[in-house]
Amino acid sequence: MGKLLEGKVALITGAGRGIGRDHAIMMAAHGAKVVVNDLGGDEFGGGGDLTPAQEVVAEIEAMGGEAVVNGGNVARFDDAKAMVDQAIDTYGDINIVVNNAGILRDRMVFSMSEDDWDAVIGVHLKGTFGPTHHAAVHWRSQVKAGGEAYGRVINTASPSGIYGNVGQSNYGAAKAGIAAFSIITAQELVKYGVTVNCLAPTAVSRLTLPLMGGAENMTESAMEAMSPRWIAVLTAWLASPEAAKVTGRVFDIRGRHVGIAEGWHLGPTAEQPDDPTELGPVMAELMGRARLNANMDGKDHEGPGFPSQSI
Repeated sequence: MGKLLEGKVALITGAGRGIGRDHAIMMAAHGAKVVVNDLGGDEFGGGGDLTPAQEVVAEIEAMGGEAVVNGGNVARFDDAKAMVDQAIDTYGDINIVVNNAGILRDRMVFSMSEDDWDAVIGVHLKGTFGPTHHAAVHWRSQVKAGGEAYGRVINTASPSGIYGNVGQSNYGAAKAGIAAFSIITAQELVKYGVTVNCLAPTAVSRLTLPLMGGAENMTESAMEAMSPRWIAVLTAWLASPEAAKVTGRVFDIRGRHVGIAEGWHLGPTAEQPDDPTELGPVMAELMGRARLNANMDGKDHEGPGFPSQSI
């Protein structure tokens, strides 16, 4: 098997555990030098411990690869710059940014605190912007100086963000924002030879296990079928030269299955009357023709929790 990422330099956030760890191991196995970023906090964003990141670095080094630890907080703009600078200072360049770090503070909107909202938006949405911004500055400078840039940004959304999930208005809003951010920055960076893509993964991790009923309720075959490794397969490919013309896409990954989430499209339209009292029949006709919002599988769905098409 050839190595897709020989000589490339990758920054992976939230790489101490779960999906991020598998990203780091997979990319290192394919020849990338890796900055393993992980604050080492708990799933709610509290605390800090460099041990998980150090263990991933040790694992990469044991397989003959190169990696360094970064314990910065992605939600802090200066820390995000320091991660990018560390990659450049240590390995001479940065080629790949995988924005993966995340936390959960699930609540119904009427129970959600301001801190629950700010913490999740900060880690996910600002934590995607910061590393992307600083890497983009570097790549643009390379091109402006007459050189070429090899740039790949791979962001992490979620089915909760692109399809919607009860109890996750903060997380879903952040993930929807990441999907939109990916599409827009892909348009902004294409002229510099940089691609930006987005994942909407479903996998077993410490964040998702409680939502899946806990490890004790999952079989070994189910755990393997939903292993984070399958997310890393696509990520490594998107980071490679083979994916040079793939940008601005959102990929739905569930185990071995990968699909492309096609995003918002304008549905049925009609002309409004001048008087809002006459709008009811027009809206009823539109609602009858409009496609229902997708369920969490990305498929058409009608049932409890979804508004009726008739009014």
